[in-house]
Order: sequence, then structure tokens, then C-alpha cells
Amino acid sequence: MTATTLTFTVAGTGEELRLDDFDLVVAGYTGRDEVSVRAHIEELAAIGVPEPDSVPAFYPMGPELAVQDPEIAVAGGYTSGEVEPLLVRHGGRLFLGVASDHTDRDLERESVARSKEVCPKPVSAQVVELPRGGADFDWDAVGAECVVDGAVYQRGTLEALRVPTEVLALRDAAVHAGRSVVMLCGTLPLLDGTFVAGTSWRLALRLPDGAEIRHAYTVRTRVAV
Repeated sequence: MTATTLTFTVAGTGEELRLDDFDLVVAGYTGRDEVSVRAHIEELAAIGVPEPDSVPAFYPMGPELAVQDPEIAVAGGYTSGEVEPLLVRHGGRLFLGVASDHTDRDLERESVARSKEVCPKPVSAQVVELPRGGADFDWDAVGAECVVDGAVYQRGTLEALRVPTEVLALRDAAVHAGRSVVMLCGTLPLLDGTFVAGTSWRLALRLPDGAEIRHAYTVRTRVAV
């Protein structure tokens, strides 16, 4: 098994889904309220974070950054994650998981893309299949939560975000859509508006039928030699 292999278990069936060759994409600025998204971009610009070239923004990542390990290692001292719906498209089928766009917040002021590229992207080992490409799925009823070091960091529903399948379609319109894709689809506002460089991260999506998709990981800072 290589560093770029992801193995998912499909909830309800126990089927194993294995991806060895896929595009990893992080979608940003995916809030549904365009006015709020613009205000957020301007807030970030005020602290030195460059504005995106497009909204939503799409950041291609090396597939090796997608990890399912219980621990990740980062180099920066000020990094943080966030709960995000994860879309996995493979073999003509679409699946939903949960992930974290762990990011170096210091480097973010210089380059958003680079700040994402230097951190692993934790993704869940479990997914649920979305029949008919998610056409009948009640996205707005999906709850999302992130708990950092025991404290609730984010909590809300995906009603605050653009529909993930629509975000994927926008990405497909700009690139060749034939390959397998693993895409992080954006996140909810932080409850107190402040990034936390926590150690223990717990992510959860609560589906309309009451089922949950979870992932947890810890962060270790690499010591420079």
C-alpha cells in the first residue's frame, strides 16, 4: 500500500472502496450567502490573507496529503483544522465522508495554497453512498461539528454552505472530470471566530437519518533538527 492509497468502508454494506489514483481538491469560500463570503474575504485581506482568484476557490493538492492516520505531523506552530463534508467520486459512484482542511495559519498570510499544501488533510475511513449522485439527498439537514481539545469549535448545518455536489460540478466545469476525485467542500464559521492551534480534533457529520460519520486525529509538531 502506497502513501497515496485511501481505503474507505461504505456504511451499511461493509463494502471496501480503494482509491490508488485520484485528484485531491480543497474547495474554499463555499458559503451560500455571497455577501457573507465577500465580507469574510475582506476580513482576511485586512490581516494579510490574499484574496482568492475565484469564488468558490479550488486548490489542487498532492494526493499524498490525504491521510487516514490517527495522528498527523506538522512543521508550523500555528496550525488548525476544521470540519468539512468530503465528496469521493469513484467508478461512477458518489460517496460522502468527513474531513479536515488542516492549514498553517501563519503561512496563510503569504499564500493560501501553500498554507494548505504544507499540512496533511485528515479524511474519514467511513463513507456513505449517495444514490443518484446525491440528487435526493437533504444536504441542509446534515449537521456538522468540530470539537478541539474537548471544546466545541464549530457546530451548525450544511445549510450555511453551497450544496457540495454543486461545488463539485463547478470544479468539473474547469477541468477534466473523468478521474476519481476526493474533494473537501468547505466549512462552517468558527463559533468564536478565532483559530485554535489544538492538539486533539474530533469531526462529525450527522445525516438526516440519524447516522453519523466521524473522524478523530491528533496533531504533533515536528521538531526542527
